[in-house]
Amino acid sequence: MLEQHNSVTSVDPVWDRITREAREAVETQPLMGGLIHACILHHKSIQRALSYRIAAKLASNEMSMVVLREIVEDAYAADASLIEAARADLMAVHERDPASLRLLQPILYFKGYQAMQAYRVSHWLWNQGQKDLAYFFQMRTSEIFGIDIHPGARMGKGIMIDHAHSIVIGETAVVGDNVSMLHSVTLGGTGKEEEDRHPKIEDGVLIGAGAKVLGNIRVGHCSRIAAGSVVLEEVPPCTTVAGVPAKIVGEAGCAQPAIAMDQVVPAGSTDN
Repeated sequence: MLEQHNSVTSVDPVWDRITREAREAVETQPLMGGLIHACILHHKSIQRALSYRIAAKLASNEMSMVVLREIVEDAYAADASLIEAARADLMAVHERDPASLRLLQPILYFKGYQAMQAYRVSHWLWNQGQKDLAYFFQMRTSEIFGIDIHPGARMGKGIMIDHAHSIVIGETAVVGDNVSMLHSVTLGGTGKEEEDRHPKIEDGVLIGAGAKVLGNIRVGHCSRIAAGSVVLEEVPPCTTVAGVPAKIVGEAGCAQPAIAMDQVVPAGSTDN
């Protein structure tokens, strides 16, 4: 699938920065040249680079990289919101993760970012009625990245998944915009319901490492869930919950917890 480019009017400062960083990386680390050229410098846009990266990571003997790349490019061509979300996720990772020093890094190295973009394609396939293909993307994303997001789940823009190991998000989960979560987070069911059975996470929520949010409950906007908590009841907006089971221990501490990424809960606040 060919793209139309206009060298006079087409301006993409994000992609320009990524390619500049890529060229600098090749100059300083020539041994990385093959990878960086294949993933970044051989492409004319962020969507072409992402389609290549996703296909390269998910390819297997069961489905070739060529076929997977065509599927991803078809999705991007049909739905511009996928690239809009990919850009928002990229900036979220870069702004919130202190380990991200360049925009280049999430595309090349961060499995949380890569897995989110694979999920977005699987969700598009799911909504197009191509459910077996969506399940294939889910399976390969889980196998390669250790992140299991059901293609039926609904995820907003500006999602940052830090470290991104052992993330599980169920079919009827809904995650709003500008949400941050760390490794080993579960948005799951309780095993008692068959229909709408997973959590609803509103905008701006921070979910700490190892936290479990279970059942069809709502977590209010700009709230914090402390690391290791098990949340079984609804969480009011702009509050902090902690413990097993989780209880309200105070206010969120700032206007945008997901952006501030402050996971420190005051000493003694989790005592029962």
